[in-house]
Amino acid sequence: MADATKKPRARSGKKIGRIRIGLNVLQIVLVLFLVAMVNSFSFRHYARWDFSRDQKYTLSDKTKRFLDTLKGKMHITVFFSPNTPITADVENLLTEYQYAGKGKIDLEHIDPERNLSRAKELFDKYKVVTDESLLVLDYEGRNKTVKASEMADIDQSGMAIGEGPRVAAFKGEQAITSAMIDLVEGKKKILGYVTGHKEPALTEGTSPITVLKTFIENENIKFQELNLLDLDAIPADVKAVMIVGPQYDFSDREMKLLRDFWDKQGRILLLLDPAAKTPKLRGFLNELGVKVNDDRLMVFLRTGIEELALTRDVQARFVGDSPATKRLGDVRALFLGGTSSLTLEPDRVRAANIRVAPLIQAEKGYFAETDYNTDNQAKFQADAKQNSNVPLTIGAAVEKGGSADQRVQMNSPRLAVVSNATFVQDNAITQDQQGLDFISGSVNWLLSREQLIGIAPKIPKPLTFSLSEEELRRLRWIVLLFMPLVPAVIGTMVWWQRRV
Repeated sequence: MADATKKPRARSGKKIGRIRIGLNVLQIVLVLFLVAMVNSFSFRHYARWDFSRDQKYTLSDKTKRFLDTLKGKMHITVFFSPNTPITADVENLLTEYQYAGKGKIDLEHIDPERNLSRAKELFDKYKVVTDESLLVLDYEGRNKTVKASEMADIDQSGMAIGEGPRVAAFKGEQAITSAMIDLVEGKKKILGYVTGHKEPALTEGTSPITVLKTFIENENIKFQELNLLDLDAIPADVKAVMIVGPQYDFSDREMKLLRDFWDKQGRILLLLDPAAKTPKLRGFLNELGVKVNDDRLMVFLRTGIEELALTRDVQARFVGDSPATKRLGDVRALFLGGTSSLTLEPDRVRAANIRVAPLIQAEKGYFAETDYNTDNQAKFQADAKQNSNVPLTIGAAVEKGGSADQRVQMNSPRLAVVSNATFVQDNAITQDQQGLDFISGSVNWLLSREQLIGIAPKIPKPLTFSLSEEELRRLRWIVLLFMPLVPAVIGTMVWWQRRV
């Protein structure tokens, strides 16, 4: 009987063992299946983060949105020698383009020094006649080259003392995206630049707005000078006009051309010099609900315990409610020179279906001084104390008949005005990139290209630490006392443990 009872138990044990083995195999198969599913999902759906300090290879929103609009494939051939200073930068940047393009960007890397036959074949195909490192972009049969010299500013000042060339500013994304826009859009947009009132010249070498001109032209926009006295009407292919700091007023005939252009869904960018007497131009703005005040913005800055300094340079922030400044919301910029305030009167022009909105407002503490030609500091201080902290507007947007819904695109007259014309000059705009981005956003808004904004060059910055006297004192105590004390305490504890 004992043997009879033992045998069934043995069979039961084998049965349980098989079940356990089966469950283990099933668990292993399930785990492998889950790992494969997670790996497959992560391969198709992933995110990339750039933790570098200067975000050197992070693509701008402009480039990402533009790549999303691509319908065909963009083939990029890379002819870069390893000796070119920006070779690594360009290759890393193009990798980001590939990821952001989601299969729409094809890359082919060719070293002209090693693969001579393939390089010659493509040089003949694309009619390349330079030995400089470059990219060739090909889109639907159209092609464009981007040279290494267009993608970086190289500082060679150190070569006299034996140092190699240094990349002062990397402009790879700016140059590549600009070339892509040229290929996809084809014909350039024309921006009329009004002359004849002592506006800054556009001629290279003498122009004080060379940086601005180059930056705007890199967005597939062509400047065309317009002298309204020589025209019967603004040309039909000019979709927007730009007026920068006129020193003399417009004539009645010129104002009629400008009003006719506005009434025919024209787009206008107007930068005013508050010191210039332009009553007819300001009267046109007043008709649209924007009053240019005869004052100057000022602020007192504390330079010592009891010392104050008066400055007329305006620190202002961009208001992100408009498409022109949506991506600059709360960004600060400096407007050098004289700046007057603007009074917006949206209620007065609402019946005419005109919408007025602020674009730029001065920081708190600024006051609008009407007696700005006096040197009476006591009066300035008294007026500053009476400042009601009401936001002072220096830039505004005007639109007539358009839709308040930004998703709805309609042909409507648009205007952007700023009561400062010096912030776009080379000596100012090279110190403050935000002003350049604002002009880019405004021009693209006027041209109904809200998806495009300017791309700032990536300027390498040395990592620096600025410590106050108190912070240096604390650092001294940490280095001299705390750091030696920690291993001493740990050693004492180990010695005591062993002793016990």
